[in-house]
Amino acid sequence: MPRTRIHEGDVLEPVQIPVTRETLVRYAGASTDFNPIHWSDRAARAAGMDGVIAHGMWTMGAALGVVVHWVADPGRIISQRARFVRPVLVPDTDEGTQVIVSGQVTKADDQTATLSLDVTHEGQTVLGRVEIVITQENS
Repeated sequence: MPRTRIHEGDVLEPVQIPVTRETLVRYAGASTDFNPIHWSDRAARAAGMDGVIAHGMWTMGAALGVVVHWVADPGRIISQRARFVRPVLVPDTDEGTQVIVSGQVTKADDQTATLSLDVTHEGQTVLGRVEIVITQENS
């Protein structure tokens, strides 16, 4: 349910975001990032990875999309920050894999709220120190 007023301690329940190789190809087209580590196992392994990885900005955008859905207005996002901790490996299967996004409001006042996110894949953090600053509705 969209949030109008956000309070310290409010919780963003875990949301599972599917990602497949098709997702990566579509994102590559939209972003014009055609680096083969995002679609070719051979290229990813040659670069020292265990396989194809999701674009880091896809991961950040997917996490931010969960927040936008939670507040129901992309215009309420003031700022975002995150550290890319580890890649999201995407298997060559129809099911792909999932990124899980959850969070909690760590600060809130009459004007803004700060949401700290946990973004994980297979139980490991993929984005660290994720903070999203949101305007309070009607601020």
